[in-house]
Parts: sequence; structure tokens; C-alpha cells
Amino acid sequence: MSNAVAGFSKLSKEEKINWIAKEYFSNPEEAISILKNYWNADEKLQKLHDEFIENTISNFYIPLGVAPNFLINSKYSSIPMAIEESSVVAAASKSAKFWSTRGGFKATVIDTEKIGQVHFIFKGDESKLELFFTQIKNKFFTNTESITKNMQKRGGGILDIALNDKTNLLPNYFQLHATFDTKDSMGANFINSCLEQFAKTLKEEAQVYDLFTEEEKDIEVVMSILSNYVPNCIVRAEVSCPVDDLVEKHIPNPKAFAERFVRAVQIAEVEPFRAVTHNKGIMNGIDAVVLATGNDFRAVEAGIHAYASRNGNYTSLSHAKIENGIFNFWLEVPLALGTVGGLTSLHPLVKLCLEMLENPSAKELMQFVAVAGLAQNFAALRSLTTTGIQDGHMKMHLNNILNQFDANDEERLLIRKHFKHHVVSHSAVVEYIEILRRQI
Repeated sequence: MSNAVAGFSKLSKEEKINWIAKEYFSNPEEAISILKNYWNADEKLQKLHDEFIENTISNFYIPLGVAPNFLINSKYSSIPMAIEESSVVAAASKSAKFWSTRGGFKATVIDTEKIGQVHFIFKGDESKLELFFTQIKNKFFTNTESITKNMQKRGGGILDIALNDKTNLLPNYFQLHATFDTKDSMGANFINSCLEQFAKTLKEEAQVYDLFTEEEKDIEVVMSILSNYVPNCIVRAEVSCPVDDLVEKHIPNPKAFAERFVRAVQIAEVEPFRAVTHNKGIMNGIDAVVLATGNDFRAVEAGIHAYASRNGNYTSLSHAKIENGIFNFWLEVPLALGTVGGLTSLHPLVKLCLEMLENPSAKELMQFVAVAGLAQNFAALRSLTTTGIQDGHMKMHLNNILNQFDANDEERLLIRKHFKHHVVSHSAVVEYIEILRRQI
């Protein structure tokens, strides 16, 4: 393609696809066919999906699985997980079954505070700004009553607003730092609407404040936006049992296993190179449930990784210890989630997943998500400290390799039989497929 396209967004869906196929593909008809194969036959349902984003040309499928047997706070649940990576759902399910006979998972929401900020530049006397803020603070609340009245009926709303002096970081830089409770909604639109009104009130009131000079009255609002870093919107998930109860097929010596497991977590606490991969495993579980329930996994990822770095070094999100013969494993993570609004009321599969979870509140969903992350982490660490991670992962990945080479039923049977007793690797599977095909 040598020239930019004009008016692409105004083209029909068919016209967009035809243009893309012509411009980028050596076989335009094949490209068009693949895109259309992923359309939903139900035109109304497809139109719904088309309107989620802009310039839609098709649907991009991610498998939706279920991890059953999660005993959480003495109640069994099956957790929906949307993810493309092999072994994640199997690992979560295995952890759920393991802990279901050892007391299950305990989950607790510690707080649900969310944050938004108005970032502005003020050139003048800081003490006058502080006095000004104190005198007009109530107006931030009264001027947003039309926005907050419905949220307040549900028990939420604006919790507090503070003036933060950030001039040590950037000349003349200040913030209105606001905290919110958005109940069962994620609350992004609510928070941003409040912040934009705060900004308007700030500028208007500054213009008529007698103590300000003309320069001080000219407050520059740079932006008004929520923060995806929510260090006070925290949920804890944990498991514990007597060390001796950890015994199973791959854990013949539970004491040695528990000590090695704790050591593995301690390494992730002090070594960032390990911590990143360690936490990625936790996010395998967290993201899969967040996505399945129509929440913003990018916001969750950003907030959680910031939280893992809150003390100046990137570290493990989970922790473990042995105390008085009891094995304890837990994590605390920030999760700003919602069960009403957005995709939760639009996407049919999201609604189905939430119903599978028995229509949880936002707090209950936080617990499900945190538990999935802990379960995934336990499964990974159990494998790493016993049989090794590749044994289970590559066996689950075998299907993908077979699909890649379009193996038929006879080949699949022979290959699976062979790799019951051989190490699975991509090269080994390819080599064995070639041997079989030469024989046949």
C-alpha cells in the first residue's frame, strides 16, 4: 500500500473488507472467506458485536472454558475463563480440586476505594491555593449532585477530595485527588464525569476568587481522568492446611515440598526477573475471569503490576509461609471490577458467565478473580517444584501442534500413545509426524 485511505470509517462493513482484501492479501477471496466465516449467523447478534468497537470486520474468537470444583468461603462454584493459552484452565481446575479437600479457598475484600484525579497547573502562592481549596471544597460535591444522585442511592458516590501539591515533581503541578465508591459498577464513566465537573468548578471559582492575582486565577487544567492504580481496592485470597495434608501422588514428602514451595515464592519476592514470570502466571487466572465477565483486563493488568512495584522494586504478588506446622499461601491484589453496566449488560456470553457465577456483586466477583489467580499460581509452583513446568504444559500443548499439522484421527491416536512415554516438544512431535507419514 503506497497511499493513505480516505474515509475508511464511512465505508460499509463489506466495503472495508473488500478494500483490505485487495490492498493486503495475495488471495483476496480467501481472506474475505476467512473473515466472513467468523461472522455470527444471527444478524442481530452480529450487529451487536459489530457495534462494540469501530471499523469492525469480523469476530476474533477466544476459547471460553470452565474450571469447576472451586470451594470458596465454604461454597462450591464453577469459574468461567476466557483464554487462548493451553493448560491454564486445566491447572486452575486441578488446584480447585486439590484445595477442595483441604478446606478450600478463603477470600476477603479489604476495601473498594477507587481513584480519579484532576491534573492542573497553578502559578502563584501555594498557601492561597490551599485556602481557596478549603473554601470551595463543598462546591465540588454540590456541583456534581446531578451526576452522583443515582450512585448515592446505591450507597456509593464521592468519598473525599484532596488537594495534592506535586511541585517537587513538576513545576506548578497540582492535583485534585478524589476517591470514590462505585458499588457494583466499574465506574469509569461515573468517575470521569465527576472529575470533569470538578475541573469546571475549579476554573470557574478561581476566576471570582478575590485573593488570587490575575495570573493565579488562570488555572490550567491539563486533564481529568480516573486512575487504574487502585491500591485501596484490595481483595485477599488464601489457602492453608497442615503441612502433612499436602501429601498426594506427586508430593510424597509434604514437608520437603512445602519448604521448597515457600523458597520458590521467596525467590519471586526478591528477584524481579522471576517475579515478572511468577506474576504473569497469576494473571493467567485473573485475566481469564476478568475477560469472561466483561471487565477491562488491561486496566486490571496495569493496576496490579503497579501494585507489585509499590515499594520501589517489582516483587511477587503472592506469599507463602510455614508456621506451627501449617502451610499458608495467599495473595492480595487491587481489582476494580463491575457487574453492571458496559459489556456486562450487552454481551450475551458475559451475561451467561455472570449467571454461572450466580450474578455476583462487584465484591463477590473480586473474590472469584483473586481466587483464580491464586489457584493458577499454586498449580504453576507445584509443577515447578515437583515434576517441572514443561511436563504438563507440553502435553496440553500437544493438541495445538497436531492441529497445526492437520493430523488425522489415526495419526493423533498413534502420536498420543507415543508421547505417553516420551518427552513432548515441538521438534519431537514434528519429527514423529514425519516418521509416521513416511511409513504410511
